[in-house]
Amino acid sequence: MPSPAAAPIAVLLGTRPEAIKLAPVILALRRAGRPLLVVTTGQHATMVREALGIFGIEPDIDLRLMRDRQTLDYLLAASVREVGELLDVHRPSAVLVQGDTTSMLGSALAAFHHAVPLGHVEAGLRSGDFAHPFPEEMNRRAASVVARWHFAPTRRSAANLAAEGFTRNVHVTGNTVVDALQRMVDSGLVALPDDLATFIGDAPYVLATAHRRESWDGGIARIATALRDTIQAMPDLRLVFVTHPNPLARGPVEELLGAEERARVVDAVDYGAFLGLMRGARVVVSDSGGVQEEAATFGVPVFVTRATTERPEGLDAGAARLVGTDAAHIRTALGALLGDAVAETEMRAAARDLYGDGRAGERIVEILTRDLGT
Repeated sequence: MPSPAAAPIAVLLGTRPEAIKLAPVILALRRAGRPLLVVTTGQHATMVREALGIFGIEPDIDLRLMRDRQTLDYLLAASVREVGELLDVHRPSAVLVQGDTTSMLGSALAAFHHAVPLGHVEAGLRSGDFAHPFPEEMNRRAASVVARWHFAPTRRSAANLAAEGFTRNVHVTGNTVVDALQRMVDSGLVALPDDLATFIGDAPYVLATAHRRESWDGGIARIATALRDTIQAMPDLRLVFVTHPNPLARGPVEELLGAEERARVVDAVDYGAFLGLMRGARVVVSDSGGVQEEAATFGVPVFVTRATTERPEGLDAGAARLVGTDAAHIRTALGALLGDAVAETEMRAAARDLYGDGRAGERIVEILTRDLGT
């Protein structure tokens, strides 16, 4: 059996956010000369390859777990089975996972079954409500039980872990999304697509996304309604709504906003274009976790269209506001902020360094190298 220093570290990911947030760790592992195995589970197959490609990363293995109309039960079971077989073959020294997806949990359980030490990147996030977000809150809590290394992005996340009894191998590293964002900016890859730049021109605009499972039954339609009403009430304002591939998330947005002259409903754009849209927006309206971190780092106000968030740091700092999915409440909150230059300036200044300094990936690899050997 190879020594822990010689065996590869397996990095498992399946969605675009996971790819973006693990790319800085993969690059830091490369710089450290660590043997490496990059494994994708196949959830966002095209978007993951595009996201990794921006950072010069090519997956070593694609498990291709996706099926038509797949259920959470199928995805969890398939992840445990396929990742378990992969661990039998490659016998890595450690497994790294990120965040809170169902395939992350399956990978974590497979690592536990095969006695491979697990590193959990972005550990310790908690909303305190298993239904919001669903199933992510349970997934990340369960991963903490089997992880050897807890790479917490903030002190609040580390405190959450301590409250649950996890105090060993808890490391506050910052969030790797800040590493990725800074690399994109420094490389000159953050820019508006030409067609959207033409549509926006010099006008102020709102950037929106919505995809959460708990909002499929009417919530996304209410968000889209609030945004439609807002641009109709403010003639100079434009809207760019970046939709999710799932028809249950995309359908209501296209139905309510597709015919609006001052709105553009677009499919997922590449990461550099999305960051370009975010950087120039007056406000971002989103139920995404990563967007809360990215927008705060750019100094762009975020309205979080959820009942609760596992990233309360942004709320506490004043960089984000929790607005839920009630159309009237969203519409009122947007109108108030866009009509109050002082409040908008305060939100923009609130939390540019809240989620890290761009060195999270390096810290994670330094810890792994120390513990696994050089």
